[in-house]
Amino acid sequence: MPSRIRLEDRECPLSTTVQHVGEWWTLLILHDAFDGYTRFDQFQQSLGISTSMLTARLKTLVGDGLLERRPYQTNPVRHEYVLTELGYSLRPVIVVLAAWGNRHLAPQDRSMILVDAETGEEAEPVVVDARTGKRLDDSEAYVFTAGPAASEGMRARYAELERGR
Repeated sequence: MPSRIRLEDRECPLSTTVQHVGEWWTLLILHDAFDGYTRFDQFQQSLGISTSMLTARLKTLVGDGLLERRPYQTNPVRHEYVLTELGYSLRPVIVVLAAWGNRHLAPQDRSMILVDAETGEEAEPVVVDARTGKRLDDSEAYVFTAGPAASEGMRARYAELERGR
């Protein structure tokens, strides 16, 4: 897949992340993988995706290290697609995206909700700072800034933003 990332954004973690998971089918395949699907036919039946598109998306997910392709049958050879540690680490992102979508729907219009597996009570996902427990959705209290590996261009961007605050 050709890169859609701009040259100046190559060091931006958001841009590089979107390059890996920003495609519609990729997120849906990952969601199904979190639900325990591992086999090609399971993904295809669940999503109604074409064989060629599913093949391409799975190949990309394996190439990006989010899924691992493992044989589960030898005659004929069949493979399953299992989440890697890197793939599992995206679960909170998928959970928050789904929660964002549900917050904009009436409760009766939600086709999928996140619940506590023991109690069945609906969960309300939020992103918090692990150190303080504070919610990170306040864009005045928490701001991005240049990190240690930032280029001069990235440092200039955040210096300019800081001057504007």
